Amino acid sequence: MNRIIVTGGAGFIGSALVRWLIRETGDTVCVLDKLTYAGNPDALAEVAADPRYNFVKMDICDRAGVRKLFANFKPTHIMHLAAESHVDRSIASGEEFIRTNIDGTFNLLEAAREYGQLVMFHHISTDEVYGDLKEGAFTEESPVRPSSPYSASKAAADHLVRAWYRTYGLPTIVTNCSNNFGPWQHPEKLIPHMIHHAVTGQSLPIYGNGCQVRDWLYVEDHVRALYLAVTRGKAGSTYNIGANCEYRNIDLVKKICGILDELKPRPDGKSYTEQIEFVADRPGHDVRYAINAGKIRKDLHWLPEFDFETALRKTVIWYLNKGSF
Repeated sequence: MNRIIVTGGAGFIGSALVRWLIRETGDTVCVLDKLTYAGNPDALAEVAADPRYNFVKMDICDRAGVRKLFANFKPTHIMHLAAESHVDRSIASGEEFIRTNIDGTFNLLEAAREYGQLVMFHHISTDEVYGDLKEGAFTEESPVRPSSPYSASKAAADHLVRAWYRTYGLPTIVTNCSNNFGPWQHPEKLIPHMIHHAVTGQSLPIYGNGCQVRDWLYVEDHVRALYLAVTRGKAGSTYNIGANCEYRNIDLVKKICGILDELKPRPDGKSYTEQIEFVADRPGHDVRYAINAGKIRKDLHWLPEFDFETALRKTVIWYLNKGSF
């Protein structure tokens, strides 16, 4: 069986991946997580007692600690999700994004290279590295044109991973995904943010005119794709992961409002759309992202299983049931 280190395994996508690995495979998993504000141990509670699950609280920039973990755990694969990931935070201050996303990735690559045995290094990245899209969809050959400090730091990490494959022969995989959604996402992200603001009676702030387009991917579909990439992907390859599911931000928020109107009506009987408020646009805000996932569908036979409407409804219900507003 595989022995997989998952960095950032207490985060949104990381915890979904870890839960899936323990539930669906016989692999042994070690979560490496610093437990910043975005890490949530509760998201791992259902697997915490499993003998194949291990947790190490550590900063990926701790070079000695990471090397010791490699020596003790003896990984066959590393799935690297640990990252600072919020665009607005990166615009306010980019220093931590450079430290974690670039320096931390370098540290992990060096630990894997020096470990002495070949470890498949999988860097989980974002479609935001490609920048703004006017038409068509991003492919693995699209030029890298990041717009924000966050996306620039992820693009830099992508380049480092590919360089370690080319220069040192370290087996690597890079995946670039579209916007994820689902349970356990931090409330600073768009979908949980809107649900939280709606049911607590706050305004629903939408940048600019709300016509920015994002390609949405349910997190359970994403983690299946990640596992296929790291276990069956060709070393040195990049795979784009998306569900061909584009929505304007304003239309997505209206869909969320419609579900809430049905499941948790406002006391005054009005629609939650009454709470929508357009605010000043974010600096450098990309207008559109869209993923062409043809390569991973053809080469690794991955297809999304969840349709967007069903997955969005499941997500809204989960947050309502969680009730921590």
